[in-house]
Amino acid sequence: MHAHHPLLTVLALSAIAALPGCGVGEASSETDELDVATPVPVEVAYPIRADIFATYHATTTILSDADAPVLARVPGELVQLFVEEGDRVVRGQVLARLDGARLRLEMLEASAKLEQARKDLLRYTDLAERGLVSASMFDGLTYDVDALLANYEIRKLNYDYSTIRAPIAGIISSRDVKLGQNVEANAKLFHITDTSELIAYLQIPQSELAKFSAGHTAILQVASMPGVDFAAIIVRISPTINISNGTFRATAFVDNRAHDLAPGMFARFSIAYEKHHDALIVPAEAIVEEDNQTSIYVVTDGEAIRRIVATGIESDNRVEILDGLADDEQIIIVGHTGLRDGSKVIASN
Repeated sequence: MHAHHPLLTVLALSAIAALPGCGVGEASSETDELDVATPVPVEVAYPIRADIFATYHATTTILSDADAPVLARVPGELVQLFVEEGDRVVRGQVLARLDGARLRLEMLEASAKLEQARKDLLRYTDLAERGLVSASMFDGLTYDVDALLANYEIRKLNYDYSTIRAPIAGIISSRDVKLGQNVEANAKLFHITDTSELIAYLQIPQSELAKFSAGHTAILQVASMPGVDFAAIIVRISPTINISNGTFRATAFVDNRAHDLAPGMFARFSIAYEKHHDALIVPAEAIVEEDNQTSIYVVTDGEAIRRIVATGIESDNRVEILDGLADDEQIIIVGHTGLRDGSKVIASN
């Protein structure tokens, strides 16, 4: 932790520098001598070498991309219930059963008629080969078998529909039916939400669009778990602009296999769109903006030397220095307020 007394000293010296009679931008000769002659306590650090990312920040709600209602395909009484809200299910898992007795009997009846027609066709095939049956009669029997087969398949399908299965894998987010309830065809029985992969729609201003492309990674945080980073990736960017707000829509997938996140959470995204490898980096508090120039104060032989620098990426309170600073130079990070080129300083880490 930084000590507070250097700042108090700087404030006191600033007050001395602002004596009555000194206008803005000027100082008396006595003040000049005081500024140069009296060492100012400052805190210093060395720049570091590290990778730095240019990031874009956006906020949005995360949603589920896989969300499906489970509907009754056939009417009937719900006689068995196997899952409850919150249960995790796999695709095809049996969730419930309707009373399928009538549908089963209809399927068996259709199966018996089909089997009889097939036997008839088999018997008449031999007669047709010997020319004892007309071709039209034989064709009629063939069509009958085809029609009865289609009827059987429909009856079998309806009977299969009395077993309610999960159309997708996920979590039962709602159960909308009770045991013993008579349900109609197309009635909603359950709702399944897959939360292993969530989706977010990010609005990107058209002025920033050139920086982004599919494949860029992102980090997101949610209010319920501050300080915890979750991974996301931009999978596509809409080619059309939203004319109401001048933005493009980027779609990001969020890896949620740990199931820490839930649909509906509000999230803050940081999207890394550019990476500079092994960059020279200083804390943002070391940067001084004055006279329309960006500078840093370095300590040389007990003096603060103002150095004009060129900056690059700024991210997470860190600034990349492109030019004007060497790796082994001490930079002032606390106490540079009121300093001028050549001011005497007492440096401490």
